[in-house]
Amino acid sequence: MSSTVSPASASRAGSASDASGSAPSGSVPKLRTRRRGPAPGRPRRSVLLTVLTGLVLLYSLVPLVWLVISATKTQEGLSRSFGLWFDGDFALWGNIVDTFTYNDGVFTRWLLNTVLYVGLGAGGATLLAVLGGYALAKFEFPGRRAVFAVVIGAVAVPGTALAVPTFLMFSTMGLTNTPWAVIIPSLISPFGLYLMWVFASEAVPNELLEAARIDGAGELRTFFLVVLPLLAPGIVTVSLFTMVATWNNYFLPLIMLKDPDWYPLTLGLHSWNDQAATAGGQPVFHLVITGSLIAIVPLIAAFLLLQKYWQSGLSAGSVKE
Repeated sequence: MSSTVSPASASRAGSASDASGSAPSGSVPKLRTRRRGPAPGRPRRSVLLTVLTGLVLLYSLVPLVWLVISATKTQEGLSRSFGLWFDGDFALWGNIVDTFTYNDGVFTRWLLNTVLYVGLGAGGATLLAVLGGYALAKFEFPGRRAVFAVVIGAVAVPGTALAVPTFLMFSTMGLTNTPWAVIIPSLISPFGLYLMWVFASEAVPNELLEAARIDGAGELRTFFLVVLPLLAPGIVTVSLFTMVATWNNYFLPLIMLKDPDWYPLTLGLHSWNDQAATAGGQPVFHLVITGSLIAIVPLIAAFLLLQKYWQSGLSAGSVKE
């Protein structure tokens, strides 16, 4: 049985095709083109942003490159060679030995003093910030808002503004020219307290604390076994900030200490730098530069080793779930 199409059926099909808006045979349909935006997940490229980032990177790396190159030169080589290129004599290892042996090895004592100030000052500041931040984030008590206002106000006050009152107070107590004059003020870190407050509010769920208390755990046991592991990124971040602040502290030791045996690295290297300006003083700029390079190595190592922890700590609380 053969299938045939009647003229009436063909006419109806053509009418339906015209009604649906299809183009007649022989004409080319026009297609609408849409602008292509950036693909999902791909960052947008900006020439201006790339140039600005390159300038900031250059601004940050040039002093470090100059420090590394200058540490390889002798005292005479610093003045006869270009700052951003090496001299004929590679004296890095000799400069390191001279730095640790110059003036009866006082650089080693300054380095140990700095480690002492960082260990007790920055370590104590981190501990107090963790305890205070957790308490302010998870406990309700009268005056909590007032404490918050005081902490925010303390963050806005520069440390140099408190240096003279701190000196007068420690002078009355007879603690100037002692290590305690540097350690005790370093125990207070308003920014570290605020950072731990924000981090503990987001990182420690209230339901987890309630579950630990229902299981019979006391507050100390809950803090050490449940809370501390959750606060690890924030603790590393605060400890890095306080360590850098204490390691680079200059103004406070300057007004508190007179005995060179208690100098930190910042103050000791400054005293070496001032030798050239004193009558009969021996310029040791190559030792100052080498000592500065040695002083920043522990900070760079700490940031590289703890990078994944402090980066996650800085981003805590930035996304609300």
